[in-house]
Amino acid sequence: MPASAVSDPAVGETEGAPALVAEGLACRRGERWVFAGVDCRLMAGGSMLLTGSNGSGKSSLLRVLATLLTPEAGRLLWRGTPIGDDMPRYRAALHYAGHLDGVKPAMTPREMLAFWGALRGAAMPVDAPAINAALTRFGLAAIADWPCRWLSAGQRRRLALARLVATSAPLWLLDEPTAALDVDGEERLTAAIAAHRAAGGSVVVATHQPLDLPGATRLVLDDYAAPPADALAAIW
Repeated sequence: MPASAVSDPAVGETEGAPALVAEGLACRRGERWVFAGVDCRLMAGGSMLLTGSNGSGKSSLLRVLATLLTPEAGRLLWRGTPIGDDMPRYRAALHYAGHLDGVKPAMTPREMLAFWGALRGAAMPVDAPAINAALTRFGLAAIADWPCRWLSAGQRRRLALARLVATSAPLWLLDEPTAALDVDGEERLTAAIAAHRAAGGSVVVATHQPLDLPGATRLVLDDYAAPPADALAAIW
């Protein structure tokens, strides 16, 4: 298997214990083994790019990291503690942005951000400073009170990403975050990620598109293609 992927700390950060550690992760969907033997470490302030061909397991690995899928083998540690020993604390520490935007057509962007904040235990009014800042960060202030059914695909994507900054979480897990974004939207996303990392946050991004993440580790999922089932059975 390839060597472990290790993210570099952000500039000026003192190297210490990694924030997130994956050891020997394997994933199976139905009868198909997707990947096996994934080892990686992500430091506070670090970033990791998940790349690979279609079907190589980028989204599956993100979902394992988000605890939406249970790995077939291996374990995850968050700040030195196996996540199974304190699952609520780990889940409260992450934002997961998948393929679906999760936007309700009848609600406004302001209302959506307030709703997402309440789900995370951060109830706030629709005109809260954190919501205004998130709308501005992603260029949505001018349409903040429109019903979301009026938004374009790119605007809905911006709104889904705005929740990353409306309520804080140290770990961001992003699946194809640039989908439907124009150049301005991509620049706003990379600026938000840079600010998050500068504050000590970490990010894992699955993507097919180039993304400007200075110092990011690249984990190529094609390199972790699972061996035949009979070989895996001999291992486990």
